[in-house]
Amino acid sequence: MAAQFSSVAEQAVREKKSHIGYLEALLAAELEERERNTIARRIKDAHLPRIKTLEEFDYAQSPNVSVAKMRELAEGGYMERAEPVLFIGECGTGKTHLLTGLCVAACRQKRRVRFATAAALVNELVEAKHQLQLRRVLARWSRYDLIAIDEVGYVPLAEVGAEFLFQVIAERAEKAAVIMTTNLPFSEWTQVIPNARLCKALLDRITDRAHILETGTESYRFRRTAEKRNRSAKAAESKSS
Repeated sequence: MAAQFSSVAEQAVREKKSHIGYLEALLAAELEERERNTIARRIKDAHLPRIKTLEEFDYAQSPNVSVAKMRELAEGGYMERAEPVLFIGECGTGKTHLLTGLCVAACRQKRRVRFATAAALVNELVEAKHQLQLRRVLARWSRYDLIAIDEVGYVPLAEVGAEFLFQVIAERAEKAAVIMTTNLPFSEWTQVIPNARLCKALLDRITDRAHILETGTESYRFRRTAEKRNRSAKAAESKSS
């Protein structure tokens, strides 16, 4: 209000607004600024590796991904219903972009969001245990409206790490939403979580009422690089001829 009261007053004079009209415009500007600041703070607190939105996603390069389904998820109903979301696909098929896009959409709805890779989350919890702070750290993770765990399956987890991951997921079951990405089909999760019983229990929690989306096997990043090289090669040929 302090930054805009003068310019809003000048506009009110030009438009011949009443005192009440001027006050309404000034308060609307204040509310709009507060909303922008809240969203920016939510995005910052989410610790996203990069800010990528669903509007920027190239669905033409990822035919396996349903535009309608992503729009439905972006509305946030899955958070209200505490339903997990899983993206399964090979490296370079857009899993992290889609996960990040849903995180940004949740932040725009002023939800409390937190991103971490599976390895980083486990390392944080292991360190917290060593410092006798595990309960406090687990409580902090439980307070987020949405947590996003990226790259499950890229790094095998020691048994204690797998137990911590299960604890985080189990405590959110039917209470709060979680999004995960993985490059492994469920049948191969024992490569990451060798304890078969624990692996089964984790899959049971994460797949219950879940939205499971497969992003495919062909890396569009690799395809984009190959197309760029082909264009460069053709350009070089044209110059030489």
